[in-house]
Amino acid sequence: MQAVDIFSGAGGMSVGACQAGVDVRYAVEYDIHAATTYINNHPQTIMLNEDIKKITVRDMPNLIANEPIVLFGGPPCQGFSTSNQKTRNITNEKNWLFLEYLRVARELAPEWIVFENVKGLKETEGGIFLKDIQKSFEDLGYMVSTFTLNAADFGVPQRRERLFVIGSKSGIRVSPPQKTTQSQITVEQALHDLPLLENGATLDSLQYRCIPDSAFAEAMRSNNLHCTGHLVTRNSPLIIERYSHVPQGGNWENIPENLMLNYADRSRCHTGIYHRLSHDKPSIVVGNFRKNMLIHPWQDRGLSVREAARLQSFPDNYNFSGSIGFQQQQVGNAVPPLLAKAVFESILNYN
Repeated sequence: MQAVDIFSGAGGMSVGACQAGVDVRYAVEYDIHAATTYINNHPQTIMLNEDIKKITVRDMPNLIANEPIVLFGGPPCQGFSTSNQKTRNITNEKNWLFLEYLRVARELAPEWIVFENVKGLKETEGGIFLKDIQKSFEDLGYMVSTFTLNAADFGVPQRRERLFVIGSKSGIRVSPPQKTTQSQITVEQALHDLPLLENGATLDSLQYRCIPDSAFAEAMRSNNLHCTGHLVTRNSPLIIERYSHVPQGGNWENIPENLMLNYADRSRCHTGIYHRLSHDKPSIVVGNFRKNMLIHPWQDRGLSVREAARLQSFPDNYNFSGSIGFQQQQVGNAVPPLLAKAVFESILNYN
């Protein structure tokens, strides 16, 4: 099956699609840094680095006639996130980008549609966006199946829930994919073999600290002797001191009040702020791990780009482009590849 990935970002869904055996022929991404990352890691895919509003089927001449197409991707989800209470409403312009998704779907007429987003889409404005998306796909002639999946159930060392709306032109009602792991992958299993780093580390490429001690780490390494992305935000001494007070599984509540005086009302901090990862559990949502001050399980520092990518299930040979800030954003915004792989494998089973 051939595919088109729109709103591709750095390519998390495309990684999963390729691992499932899908031929991703085109990708569309407006951000130049994410598009560069995609190009460098998917040389077989044609990247259209352009505003989705300017893309038409005429820009995709290399699609193979009479071969089934799957159109997949998810519009920017910040406007639907449960952590966004300021613009999580009908007036946020980005919340209407799904109309461009529908336009592309109408022009391509793919056999399958895989629409992905945050589960908050079900709750924003009483679910009006989700209902509109489902009805719009149905009006285009698709049988629609909707379900929420937790990445931790599909081999990803992270508890991250994503909403999938699957459309079948052949009238197939799709069941959620079966869990692929009996037990969830822990943070320690994911990160143990990666190098120990300092606050503000800038050494991009390093050798591994030790041999992999889990099947997950071994799969991510794929016989490589070193990998890139060992970049850590340099936090101030005050931030590092705050980190030292937070135990595994703890958060900002463990930090003494005298170290949080710059917060007008510390009680209003989100539970994910200053969270130290527990070594024996999957990670919480990686997301904007720099802004949220997500803390390494054993060291008083933030996560490196590679550590966050591991928690997202990106293979270690997947290299990110741009400044550290752009790389962090690309990793945090991505769909976990192993979660995407499970979704595409379930679809291919129906063909």
